[in-house]
Amino acid sequence: MSTMKLFVHNHGMQGDQSLLKTITFAITHFTVAFTVAYVLTGDILIGSLIAMVEPAINTVAYFFHEKVWARHQKNTTARQSVTPQKTPQGA
Repeated sequence: MSTMKLFVHNHGMQGDQSLLKTITFAITHFTVAFTVAYVLTGDILIGSLIAMVEPAINTVAYFFHEKVWARHQKNTTARQSVTPQKTPQGA
């Protein structure tokens, strides 16, 4: 349970916006997927099915990708602030 809390914790106005970003990404992705599938097949039913399955899976993957990426950036920033800066010789 604590691992899940790490992923969904603090998504209010003060927290990160990854959940909101994921929702807007999902809406955009569903729209694009339906349009492309409909244009290629000419069938609303097939276009709808493709638009529901592929973006749904991709949206979940995107949410976790964002969380991993944010953690990576946080760790990189923390490492850089701990690493002592090199001073030029002779200074």
